[in-house]
Amino acid sequence: MPASTTAPPPALEAKALARSFGVVKALRGVDFALERGSALTVFGPNGAGKTTLLRILAGLLRADRGEVRMDGRPFRRDDAAQRRRIGLISHASLLYDGLTARENLEFYGRLYGLGDVRQAAGSALEAVGLAQRADSPAGTMSRGMVQRLAIARALLHDPVLVLLDEPFTGLDQAAAGALRAQLMRLRAEGRTVVLVTHNLDEGLELATHVAIQVAGRFVEYGARAGGVDGYRRRYAEATRDA
Repeated sequence: MPASTTAPPPALEAKALARSFGVVKALRGVDFALERGSALTVFGPNGAGKTTLLRILAGLLRADRGEVRMDGRPFRRDDAAQRRRIGLISHASLLYDGLTARENLEFYGRLYGLGDVRQAAGSALEAVGLAQRADSPAGTMSRGMVQRLAIARALLHDPVLVLLDEPFTGLDQAAAGALRAQLMRLRAEGRTVVLVTHNLDEGLELATHVAIQVAGRFVEYGARAGGVDGYRRRYAEATRDA
């Protein structure tokens, strides 16, 4: 008789997440579960609560109710080891204008406890096409370059969970293509990705799972099925009154 096997727990799981700001209900019972190597793209209009969701997943904001679990373990905001497993690309670059690109990454490398921070910073800059700007202060860079440097910062410590809030904003076609390729590699390596974007084409290309979030709820969630046109129609219907 074959030995029974137990399926591993989801890499990332959200259960009944809720969060309010005064009378505004930003999240109203969000649930999902993702296996390793999955990528969830969350679409939704402004004010749907997408950024609030990412901030809770990153440990930057506490949920009023519900739970986040990583690899079956409850996620604790005060658990530094768990938070080091997360990389976040948000609207804020989290970079220091007065530091050079290399100095910014070396600073974060030390925070993450990396060994050879100079080598790690150099490799990260090469990966986002900024090796030639390593000694340029972040404050002198264009918006697109700052976004690329923020991506390098978020991936510097080799996170197992990558959270991205409109990551393609400010990127030219070449940089956007490089980011897509990088995210595909992360998926292939078994990392888990959660992406918030308004861009249906970019978001669906990366997604294994899709959610449409409206007024704090997932009005649609599941494995990706169908192409861009179908999702565009469903998105228009779901957000018609939003």
